[in-house]
Amino acid sequence: MKPEIAVRAACTGYEIKVKGHLDNRWSEWFDGLAITHEEDGTTVLAGPVADQAALHGLLIKVRDLGLPLVSVNLSEEADQEAATR
Repeated sequence: MKPEIAVRAACTGYEIKVKGHLDNRWSEWFDGLAITHEEDGTTVLAGPVADQAALHGLLIKVRDLGLPLVSVNLSEEADQEAATR
């Protein structure tokens, strides 16, 4: 297996969209994911996620904050960022 393929398999980029605007100070708590405020009143948390267990951990944090979950999507952009780490 080529090294870049191994890294890609280890980290996958995701975009987690929640209702409301989340303050940027929460980025560290969400494992360093980038926080982007959308004009429609939602927040997108985006970046590389190590594995499915880490993804579930992030979703638990969303739940614990009482944030309405809008969507969870694979992100090619965040995937590419993960491949360069």
